[in-house]
Amino acid sequence: MAQLEHIEAIEKRLWSAADTLRANSNFAANEFFMPVMGLIFLRHAYSRYLAVKDEVVKSLPSRGGKTRALVKEDFSTKGAVFLRPEAQFDYLVGLPDSANRAEAIIRAMESIEADYESLRGVLPKEEYNELDNEILGQLLRKLNPEELKKMSGDVFGRIYEYFPTQFAGTKAHDGGEFFTPVSLVSFIAKVLETDSGIVLDPACGSGGMFVQSARVVERQNQNPSEKLTFYGMEKNATTIRLAKMNLAVHGLEGDIKKATSRRRSPTTKTRTNWSARPIS
Repeated sequence: MAQLEHIEAIEKRLWSAADTLRANSNFAANEFFMPVMGLIFLRHAYSRYLAVKDEVVKSLPSRGGKTRALVKEDFSTKGAVFLRPEAQFDYLVGLPDSANRAEAIIRAMESIEADYESLRGVLPKEEYNELDNEILGQLLRKLNPEELKKMSGDVFGRIYEYFPTQFAGTKAHDGGEFFTPVSLVSFIAKVLETDSGIVLDPACGSGGMFVQSARVVERQNQNPSEKLTFYGMEKNATTIRLAKMNLAVHGLEGDIKKATSRRRSPTTKTRTNWSARPIS
């Protein structure tokens, strides 16, 4: 209980720090949304990368005394993203003030997109050129507190889920339409108990149903990438980017399309937009 309260305090402090930095920038809340979520994505991806790296390295085959280099497939089976050195959060945090942090973050995003076709053109990049170098440095440091590194479990996963909640509260993105509370989505996934097959969410929002369904499989000591196939639709292009980021950071992939299909009822002759009521 004490650790849970401590995590909640950290979440609030990180959000407050990010919101204060937004106030000191030229960005409105809806403009600050994607750059911050991009950095949260990088930090969460790094946390998951570190959590499995030692295990991955131990299992690498060696030949003639040489061990082959790490590749993305080594991490996909562990529910994590492979990160090249330039995309690892500690590298970005450690950049000197003289470095162009926006360029470094863009290179980090590009290196991930180069390895993951499903993320090409999805991760935020150009937005960082609009942020002051000092503010970017403060954001990177604020999202990397020492106390988080000492905690066990997927602590930063909680924080990754917490930030969209807060952005939804500030109506930073279409009145918060992309987000339904994690507790509700988790409850639905547990009731459905999807342990294999196709998960279709015709109004997938930020992809919470996919992630929570994967967790149901993980609790059965199974690999969700092998047991589940994800398909989703969403009407908002930015929300689709969020959903793809959410899947990727959990080592998952899915086919998420822009919702354009409508149907005409034979009785009422009204049109129904399938993405009008997002689940997650």
